[in-house]
Amino acid sequence: MAAVPSGAEAYAKLYPETSSDGVLRLGNIAPDFSAETTKGPMPSFHKWIDGHWAILFSHPADFTPVCTTEIGRLALKYDYLNSIGVKLATLSCDPVSSHTKWLEDVVAHCENKITIDFPIIADPTREISVKYGMLDPTIKDKEGLPLTCRAVFIIGPDKKLKLSLNYPASVGRNMDEIVRVTDALMLSAKHSIALPANWPNNHESIGMKGSAFLLPTVTKEDAQKYFPGYKTCAVPSGVEYLRLTKIEDLKL
Repeated sequence: MAAVPSGAEAYAKLYPETSSDGVLRLGNIAPDFSAETTKGPMPSFHKWIDGHWAILFSHPADFTPVCTTEIGRLALKYDYLNSIGVKLATLSCDPVSSHTKWLEDVVAHCENKITIDFPIIADPTREISVKYGMLDPTIKDKEGLPLTCRAVFIIGPDKKLKLSLNYPASVGRNMDEIVRVTDALMLSAKHSIALPANWPNNHESIGMKGSAFLLPTVTKEDAQKYFPGYKTCAVPSGVEYLRLTKIEDLKL
């Protein structure tokens, strides 16, 4: 599908590349860093992304129960994410030696047969964690230093932050949801669409299950040219803003 002039690129420009207070926000360029990982040195996070979509996934600490299940379930999604061109890395403040030993437990505890094929980053100095604002002051290690919260950062090929999630230490993340939002972000960027609540299980009652809205920036002229089969939902206000298109009508 040809790029829609008033679509994804115009929508992305609504987000600034940098923040005035140093806090990482949506649309900002994700900070670069170098690190040691379970897959060897990572001289540059930006170079590692290398034009791909990427997920940076932090966990509070090795040898903790919820984190053990999270890495195991994330490993089950790795093949799919890799198949759609998404790179995956996880991080905690533990050193590589701790990660390596702990992964034996992760593999043993997971109900499914898994291998850990993505790097786990070591951030003992907290330098990366500070850059990304993912330290949780309520959870600390034996030395009283803060640990990372359960954060997720989805970063586009342009190295800009597209989505961030923060969970407390007491609640594990749903890997199906992480895959869902990754799929949604990639579709939105490629086709100038916005994915509704509960997508792809949306609008079934009107025969448009799994459909998507056109981005608000898409003009009426571009809508007619690039989405000729779109349907506008009637609402009491009379404003024509609920413009649905079927995913299967897009040239994927």
